Amino acid sequence: MTTIKTCPELASWLIEQSPDATIYSDKQGDIRVWNAAAEKMFGFSAEQALGQNLDLIIPERLRRMHWRGFDAAIAAGVTKHSGKPMPTKALRADGSEFYAEMGFALIFNDQGEVVGTVAQARDITERYTAERTKP
Repeated sequence: MTTIKTCPELASWLIEQSPDATIYSDKQGDIRVWNAAAEKMFGFSAEQALGQNLDLIIPERLRRMHWRGFDAAIAAGVTKHSGKPMPTKALRADGSEFYAEMGFALIFNDQGEVVGTVAQARDITERYTAERTKP
């Protein structure tokens, strides 16, 4: 982290230019960071996504399960899957669903307190569908 502390704009460049969608939400699940890859993948501009709840990209039938896990991770200070990317369904701006591989992590401040979560995601619809239809 020394490099980021000596070059604060580096963190911004890394997030914005990441090839994966990068989404940071606060402890309430409100989106605070939404990079260009997230715009492209989900179809919402940063202006549309920032300040919105994560429900924006979670299919309705999965929300209850998502929030149960989200709240448990915030409270415990640990995620269920320890950052391992997992396939899930996600929601685009046009209302269509797609398969995304998402890795989640809690973000801690210098005092060790959880301040939010970060997710990095990529669209795996083609690969996931092909693997499920192989004989």
